[in-house]
This record gives sequence, C-alpha cells and structure tokens, in this order.
Amino acid sequence: MLEQKFNDLKNYIKSLGSVAVAYSGGVDSTFLIKVAHDVLGEKAIAVTARSSTYPEREFNEAVEYIKDIGAQHIVIISEELDIEGFSNNPTNRCYYCKKELFRKVGEVAKEKGIQYVADGSNYDDLNDYRPGMQAARELQVVSPLKYAKLTKEDIRILSKQLGLPTWDKPAFACLSSRFPYGHKITREKLSMVEKAEQYLMDLGFRQLRVRHHGETARIEIGEQEFDRFLDRALMRKVAEKLKSLGFTYVCLDLEGYRIGSMNEVL
Repeated sequence: MLEQKFNDLKNYIKSLGSVAVAYSGGVDSTFLIKVAHDVLGEKAIAVTARSSTYPEREFNEAVEYIKDIGAQHIVIISEELDIEGFSNNPTNRCYYCKKELFRKVGEVAKEKGIQYVADGSNYDDLNDYRPGMQAARELQVVSPLKYAKLTKEDIRILSKQLGLPTWDKPAFACLSSRFPYGHKITREKLSMVEKAEQYLMDLGFRQLRVRHHGETARIEIGEQEFDRFLDRALMRKVAEKLKSLGFTYVCLDLEGYRIGSMNEVL
C-alpha cells in the first residue's frame, strides 16, 4: 500500500514536468523536494520565504537540509505582517499568508521557467481547519502528497527510508499560530514566542508550543516529555525565563501538545 502511494507520488511529479516547491524545511516539504529533485533533477527547485513568523532556527535547518538534497534553493522575503488585515489575526489568517507566499513563489517559478508551484500539504491536513488551502486552489498550487494520499506517518516512514534527517522532526507551524484568533500579532510578541520556544528546546524538549494569551504563556509539551517537565526546580526555571521575556504568568496546558489547539474555539 505504501509502496503504491510512493509510486503514485513519483508518477504524478513526473507528469508535472517542472515544479517549484514552497519549502519550509519541515517533514513534508523536505520529503517533497527530495522526491521531486530525484524525479525531475534541476527542473525541481526549492523556494523558502523568510519572515518574522518563521524562526531563525527553522530557516538555518532548511538551508542545511537542502544542501544535502542538492536542489537549487531560492530564498525570498514574504513578510506577513505587511499584509493588510493579517496582524489582526482573523480566523482565515492563513489564507492571507498562503496567498502571499504562493504568489511570490509563483513569480519565482515564472522567472525560472518552472510550470507548477507545489506545497507540502499531506492527506491528514484534510482533517484540520486549513484556510490556506483556499489560497492554493485559487492560485492553482498543486499538492502532490495529498494527491498520493500520503499521511504524515507515511511521509515519516518514507523519509527514514530515504535517509532524510527530518523523518522524526517534530511538527512545526508558523509562529502566528501561537495566538488566539482576534488577538493582534506584532513583531515583539512573535519574538517573545520564538525566544520562549527556543529556550525550551535548548533544555532538550522537542515537541512543544508556547501559546501567547496576552500576559500569559500557555506551554504545551508532548506526552512523552510531560513527566520530565513536572520537575519543580525546572518549572521555576522556565517560569523565571519566560517572565524575563515579558510574560506575567506562565502556565502548563494539562492536555499537552496537540495540533491546532487554537482551532478548538471554532
């Protein structure tokens, strides 16, 4: 079954002829550009957009991953906070973000003579609230992983087989997803979240989120790491650090990390 899906993916990519992959360095887009480069060679390029919602850590990792793959890598600027209405954080925030991203990747594709723009959406994404998919449809962006019905677990298994370092990389979403809908997003707040999450990663935690609720930081920790976090000395240390970043209160979400927790109010 998985082998058939993988073959479907390669055949679909081959049918495209040339493709520009919106590449973030995450599990899905890294796998996609790897397969696309294997199938299409120099007719597959990776395009990464830098912005204040994209952590420096993620960008640096993306640069390293693409070097190993060997595909051409183009870096552009796509500052979401400059998009009218984005910083107000409406429920369709991702639509504005993705539309701007895909438009700019499309410009690069046209300049390079590339026929299609592709994103890393997978089959599981159909089960979540994803307003960015509307932008993809409007701009005729293709989703090869979704076409081949590859789930996140499928992609991790195949990534491991291909020797990709991202096969067990924790899931990541842009920093804007850390804010409740309707709460204004600013560069200062994004910086607070990025520094808080980097601090927890430096402590050795892998799957986490720091959600920004005004004066309060709500920490989500992955189930396998939950017990370790419940050390009194460690929690005091974390609270002190996050307060130094500008938060007044620091709390732990008792349900732990989960994808799309900000969508639970919808």
